[in-house]
Amino acid sequence: MSSADEAAIALEEVCGALPGGGEHRPGQEAMSRRIAEAIEEGSHLVIRAGTGTGKSLAYLVPAILSGQRTIVATATKALQDQLAGKDLPFLVEHLGHQFNFAVLKGRSNHVCRQRLDEVAESEAQQALDGLAETANADELQAIAAWADTTETGDRADLPIQPTPATWAAVSVGSHECPGAVKCPRGGDCFSEKARSAAAGADVVVTNLHLYGIDVATDGMILPEHDLAILDEAHQTEDVLAQACGFELRGGRFTALVRNARSILTGSRAIEDVNNLVGHLVDALAGHVGRRLVPADDGDLRSALELARSRLAGLRSELMNVPTTGPGDVAARRARALQTLGTLSGDVDAALNLDGGPMPGAKVAWVEGRADRPVLHVAPVEVGEVLNQKLWGDRTVILTSATVPANLADRLGMTDHPHRFEDVGSPFDFDRQALLYCATSLPDPREADYRAACHDEIERLAVAAGGRMLALFTSRRALDEAVEALRDRLPWTVLHQDDLPKPLLMARFAEDETSCLFGTKGLWHGIDVPGTSLSLVVIDRIPFPRPDDPLLSARRDLVGNGAFREIDLPRAATELAQGAGRLIRTGDDIGVVAVLDRRLATNRSYRWDLLEAMPPMARTSDPQEVVSFLEGLRRSAE
Repeated sequence: MSSADEAAIALEEVCGALPGGGEHRPGQEAMSRRIAEAIEEGSHLVIRAGTGTGKSLAYLVPAILSGQRTIVATATKALQDQLAGKDLPFLVEHLGHQFNFAVLKGRSNHVCRQRLDEVAESEAQQALDGLAETANADELQAIAAWADTTETGDRADLPIQPTPATWAAVSVGSHECPGAVKCPRGGDCFSEKARSAAAGADVVVTNLHLYGIDVATDGMILPEHDLAILDEAHQTEDVLAQACGFELRGGRFTALVRNARSILTGSRAIEDVNNLVGHLVDALAGHVGRRLVPADDGDLRSALELARSRLAGLRSELMNVPTTGPGDVAARRARALQTLGTLSGDVDAALNLDGGPMPGAKVAWVEGRADRPVLHVAPVEVGEVLNQKLWGDRTVILTSATVPANLADRLGMTDHPHRFEDVGSPFDFDRQALLYCATSLPDPREADYRAACHDEIERLAVAAGGRMLALFTSRRALDEAVEALRDRLPWTVLHQDDLPKPLLMARFAEDETSCLFGTKGLWHGIDVPGTSLSLVVIDRIPFPRPDDPLLSARRDLVGNGAFREIDLPRAATELAQGAGRLIRTGDDIGVVAVLDRRLATNRSYRWDLLEAMPPMARTSDPQEVVSFLEGLRRSAE
């Protein structure tokens, strides 16, 4: 029996054990077969699996049956929780193939026992390592009590929601941790325990960012593995670029100062490093939202060179601290030196950037507020990194409901065996969904578009009886729409900032006629089946910002074909993601309304956008869409 047949039979059996007996999904079976074949051949696979395919089971079954150690990396915590809390336990019980699994997160997700010890000691001295004014004493006590009973030390299992400052007091990131060997509590470290469990697991669930760090560091983070499955693959390029780069922010210098003060007193070098924060903020503040070459900007170059010099001075003082000092001085010294060494390396790397548009180049840009700017550095393209460090080492499966047409090229797969498959979706989009393009509206770039857009949203919402998710491509457009329509619509209008996201989504789903307005955070991962969502409105085609610093560097590298290589695939994927919020089950029915006439009228790229969308019936007739929505409203009432 072929591995593809074996996977298909096993998948059918486990789906039959699902509540209600499950259902046969041809796309799910096809996906499982293609993955089994790719694993057997040792080739890479990019597979598009539409909403409702059941892709988690489709890739887990052949991966487990292959016997190869597998890493599953996702872009969202919700999917990680689904895999570890639902899908994998279900397969342990019903697959009939023995395996074990583990979840691996970054170090900062676990409480650090050594930091807890230090905080307890500092509390007795009323110091808290410089965090007395910001860390919450009651929260610290609750975390300390929880740490004595928890098996995982994972922040996600903590019964309270501590402030960021409190959690910072009792956790360490990879930039700070000196490792188990140099830490007095290394023997019972929660993070090391998780790493040990992962090292012995057949399937490890992690996130794309951590996977990117593992690739960039030549396998220093994750266990050795033969197979990688990258879910939500449409986010792979950006997440891996971030993971392969670094950030310089004032908080990193502040963390170093906090660590150093725990073992040095009366140190001028510490105060010199502490004062670097102001220099860095002043040098970066005027560049927010812009790309730059640090060495070419006089103020920033001076600030970074000053940082390099002062960090070297602090290092000399730390090296003079004897490792045989009382208590846990050696552990504090090791952590401070680890933090300093990583920070010094990033300062040097920022100063050595040339910013040229060439393969392998890195780009720097500034984000954040003027009073809290952050210098980001990332590779212009991750394909070069992946070509050298991933594609030749193991089989990789990349999957998502929306996959950019040029994903394999963007990720550097070109010279490695790979193929692309589309297994479709089990939903009948032609019957369940109507795609409406408002060609009667002005072009979005015209002055009178915004008012016309608000009028059209009101007209559609009234026809639908509310039940609307309105997605906007900018924060300004979102705020203007809420201000204009909150008093004009007779239903609850929710702004994405009104509540934390879980509560926001619960409120939207429970209040059946409510309308939810949001930006990018609501284009992905929103799952509201049923009559609470009958209308998805998208204000305009989501082309990326022309001034996006990282994308502008990628455009420079590509040259004349940048629009079709960079901007158009991104817009098509994002548009399909937004439209995908509508149909979540086989019973859902509704309208996706795009209020951008270019989707229907621009001959040079409209088909690229439409082909990325689910195969919905289409119209540009205002009366047809109103009649369709009114029919849905009457059915719901």
